Amino acid sequence: MNDDDVEAVATVLRGDWLTTGPTVAAFERALEQLTGADRCVTVTSGTAALHVAYAAAGVGPGDEVVTTPMTFVATASSALALGATVRFVDVEEDTANIDPEAVAAAVTDRTTVIAGVDYAGHPIEIDAINEIASRAGALVVEDAAHSIGSTYRGRPVGSLADLTTFSFFPTKNLTTAEGGAVATLDPDLGARAHRFHNIGLVRDPDLLRHPDEGPWHQEVHEWGLNYRLPDVLAALGHSQLRRLSAFKARRAEVFARYQQGLAGVDGIRLPTRRAHVDPIWHLYPLRVLEGRRRTVFEAMRADGVGVQVNYLPVYWHPVFEDLGMRRGMCPNAEAFYAEELSLPMHVELTDDDIDRVIDSVTTALRG
Repeated sequence: MNDDDVEAVATVLRGDWLTTGPTVAAFERALEQLTGADRCVTVTSGTAALHVAYAAAGVGPGDEVVTTPMTFVATASSALALGATVRFVDVEEDTANIDPEAVAAAVTDRTTVIAGVDYAGHPIEIDAINEIASRAGALVVEDAAHSIGSTYRGRPVGSLADLTTFSFFPTKNLTTAEGGAVATLDPDLGARAHRFHNIGLVRDPDLLRHPDEGPWHQEVHEWGLNYRLPDVLAALGHSQLRRLSAFKARRAEVFARYQQGLAGVDGIRLPTRRAHVDPIWHLYPLRVLEGRRRTVFEAMRADGVGVQVNYLPVYWHPVFEDLGMRRGMCPNAEAFYAEELSLPMHVELTDDDIDRVIDSVTTALRG
């Protein structure tokens, strides 16, 4: 946060609109310019963004959503909330992103959506996923909670899939405190997303079923929820968005310093980056080998370094176990989880901070 962020929020508080006002519209236009999307709809969280995207895609009972287990639970649970069946497929061994070959083997005539996640900020192999989806008659949802500002083959995330979802939680690459957005290339999907996040309300006189009711009249034609992001939070996001390129540059420097400082250290494996992507690094997913991840985690936490693990394979959660899903379904994802350790990654880390983290890693490995 800086003074510009504070003043942007204060300006809204002094103004006439706390919600559904011009600051939301301005933030959405700025997101459209950044992402190359036809339409961006801001919402109250990254989870809401996924729910809205699946609803816009027409997901419902009898449909299948093919997705990855290496993500936060909302990528799958928001599809379940609409009555869909979730089919988990394995991830690529190096990036931990959804594996296109596994997707191709899993799609059926009931597959409505293929949902990939840009793990750690590294975009999925979207060209291959789009091709599979086209053959299957499915839509692609790109969960870009980690990757706003990333590019794939020179194209910005947000312009790559039928629907793209963003999260603006405080840990993400820019924040609205709580919030998210849905981006789409399709005006019809954008209109459906907007209606769903606005309780399904219809106000356009040309679309009303009973247009003569009165000038106050509005109707609900399809179910929706109140997922509207208020102007107060949109102001924070719009201010932060102006610094996204600087955030991206510093995160790249942090990533590079970790890569350099940890190169050649025994007992670990460093994250990878493919040449055709330009990620905004949300995580630094170190892999600790030989079954020592928990030991290193606990030693570093005791040393005052805020490491984390991202993520438990989604189908390990009891809610999915209760649906009959069992461990062993996705070996690459489970092997990745067993080794993954997220080192601190944010723009306020100093070089001395990073060096201290590197020292903590090497000390923990010697312990």
